[in-house]
Amino acid sequence: MEDFLAARLQMAFSLGFHIVFSCIGMVMPFFMCTAHYFWLKRKDPVYLDVTKAWSKGVAIFFATGAVSGTVLSFELGLLWPRFMEHAGPIFGMPFSLEGTAFFIEAIALGFYLYGWNKFHPWFHWFTGVIVGVSGLLSGILVVAANAWMNSPAGFDFIDGQYLNIDPVKAMFNDAWFSQALHMCIAAFVSTGFAVAGVHALMILKGKNVLFHRKAFQIAAIFATIAACLQPISGDISAKDVAGRQPAKLAAMEAHFHTEKGAPLIIGGIPDVENKTVKYAIKIPKALSFMATGDFNGEVKGLDSIPVEDHPPVAITHYAFQLMVGLGMLMLGLALIYFYALVKKKHWLDSKWLLRLFVIATPMGYIALEAGWTVTEVGRQPWIIHGVMRTADAVTPMPGIAYSFYLFTAVYISLAVIVSVLLYRQITMVGKLYDSSSQTNNS
Repeated sequence: MEDFLAARLQMAFSLGFHIVFSCIGMVMPFFMCTAHYFWLKRKDPVYLDVTKAWSKGVAIFFATGAVSGTVLSFELGLLWPRFMEHAGPIFGMPFSLEGTAFFIEAIALGFYLYGWNKFHPWFHWFTGVIVGVSGLLSGILVVAANAWMNSPAGFDFIDGQYLNIDPVKAMFNDAWFSQALHMCIAAFVSTGFAVAGVHALMILKGKNVLFHRKAFQIAAIFATIAACLQPISGDISAKDVAGRQPAKLAAMEAHFHTEKGAPLIIGGIPDVENKTVKYAIKIPKALSFMATGDFNGEVKGLDSIPVEDHPPVAITHYAFQLMVGLGMLMLGLALIYFYALVKKKHWLDSKWLLRLFVIATPMGYIALEAGWTVTEVGRQPWIIHGVMRTADAVTPMPGIAYSFYLFTAVYISLAVIVSVLLYRQITMVGKLYDSSSQTNNS
């Protein structure tokens, strides 16, 4: 394996793992605080059990997210030194602020985990809110740095030199809002459906039904609301990409020819050599409307972009189709769930609805990984769009393939360990809850 490919794969693998841990760390504190709020208002001990169970999960993912995030920060310097040499002074501000948010999150989490019966109940709850807000802010700041790579700003590039640097303008670049919005909602969708699916499975198994039903209701509400908002943020992102990165949009849609009234392509197999898409469903003029707001608007195809600047079409297209397809399935489930809440409350106890949530458990994270594939692969061959190519930024150090194998083994081990810890946590909570129920009954 050549070093350039190994460096890209190592970064992709590391990011693919970290994004799951970070999204859970961003969202789970809000679930935890919601259950805690219901405990404070209603004094229902089940909500207290849910809160304490979820707080342990938050601690586990905080630790794993911190480790995987630290590895990523080192990889940026080790694998892409020329990129960091030039880009570091420009977009270093969001990384510095993210570090501050991380420290606030760590302190607040410590207060929350060890503050039971030591603080005023509402102050204790508020420390949990701080955990969630600071975690969400950390995610937004990191995405702002990634958005800068897609929409570089805050400097003048003159004769190969980066001059007149403005870190604030770099952080609030043209892409930061649409990417941060889409990412934050995606975190709630993916984590919400994953958590709701796990608790739905436990309900179907008849284990600690009251406990898992309370937890399921909280996670399902967050997930379904976010699933309904995601298409809106997707539309904002699509229009943003169409204006700034027409090559990425063309690869996403396998749109080879510039045209007005461009159709939206659903599915299909791109044939790059012949510049066609086989077996696709085409919706007339829909792509033009989504990209420009005009059914007859012009959408640039790959034919208007130099061949050396084309992203990998097949990977980008398949990842985009997967993301959108799973997003639509989760939106459909969300609409069914809201209909049940309003019109068919007896559906909420039905096994078929719970099974749908179980099936949806991995969908959000698969869509999340597909979305990041679109973002990163669709930007190629640029590491800084229009300024620096990825091939020019890689380290000259040999032996990167061995580093890739080592880090892959580390991340797989980390994933196994976290899975075992979470499984033990879920089963332990169940046993403790069963024991307390039996004690209360006797």
